Amino acid sequence: MASDQKPTGLVLLNMGGPDSLDAVEPFLYNLFSDRELIQLPAGALLQKPFARLISHFRAKKVRHNYRAIGGKSPLLEWTQRQAAGIAERLDPEIKPYVAMRYWHTLAAETLQQMKNDGVERAVVLSMYPHYTGATTGSSVNDFRRQAAMVHPDLEYSIIEQWYDWPGYLDALASRIRSGLEEIHELIRDQVQIVFSAHALPQKFIDRGDPYLDHVMTTVRGVMERVGHPHWHVGFQSRSGPVRWMEPDTIEVMTKLAAEGHDSLLLVPISFVSDHIETLHEIDIEYRELAYGCGIKHFVRAPSLNADDDFLTAMAGLVRAHMEQREKG
Repeated sequence: MASDQKPTGLVLLNMGGPDSLDAVEPFLYNLFSDRELIQLPAGALLQKPFARLISHFRAKKVRHNYRAIGGKSPLLEWTQRQAAGIAERLDPEIKPYVAMRYWHTLAAETLQQMKNDGVERAVVLSMYPHYTGATTGSSVNDFRRQAAMVHPDLEYSIIEQWYDWPGYLDALASRIRSGLEEIHELIRDQVQIVFSAHALPQKFIDRGDPYLDHVMTTVRGVMERVGHPHWHVGFQSRSGPVRWMEPDTIEVMTKLAAEGHDSLLLVPISFVSDHIETLHEIDIEYRELAYGCGIKHFVRAPSLNADDDFLTAMAGLVRAHMEQREKG
């Protein structure tokens, strides 16, 4: 890229998270207001009143959970570091940005900054590896809507899924090996690997959402690299009176404990950086559950975060996408 050209933007899309305890309730309100993610009863007209009510009553517990991990979500910081790391592995003229769905920095704010920076072309990268309309779809649609209003002259293309990208699978396999190394080699072959993905209501899968297929493709690709014989898949973060994808990660863990297994390696599979679901739900809640069920060795595989191998893999993904776009 010639230095006299205007910069190309690299925009990472992610969910976002509260940046303080005071932000928990408005963050939850934004989340529950999104009908692409959660369709509350009584239709669109009552979505926002229901969202306000639910976010108010859930805020106390959620604030408690965030307080236990430092008082805020680290997701914005990790996503910013990922964006910067990917951009610097590509080209000095690529300028990194992040656009969060439910809390700052929101897409409209990011797009205004891009406009101010003179960015007229961009690659938009969803940081959800596995496509679902509830997360990737909602974030992409939000970015498109805001771009049309805030920066209508922006030319951009979107990478919506990368569940089978070889570098991503290699990085995940490396994290599993790191986790296994924390367990004594004499019992390592007996460790039960539990992949934990974020759950969706079953109706998403029933209507043709590819999320489950993407998750299973990732798991199989990773296990081909690792070669360990004992692995399982569960789905976490289920809440509310709807039918959810099965099995629940908790059910998988308790079943394995009941069968006499005492060593578990938990692998977050739909999260590419640490946030509330890894730092609290897995590291605190699931760990306590595991020990209470008789599990003696409970290890969580490290998250990808801003590690070199992951950022290099993602830079390769963006580079391949840009080359394909140039070919037309």
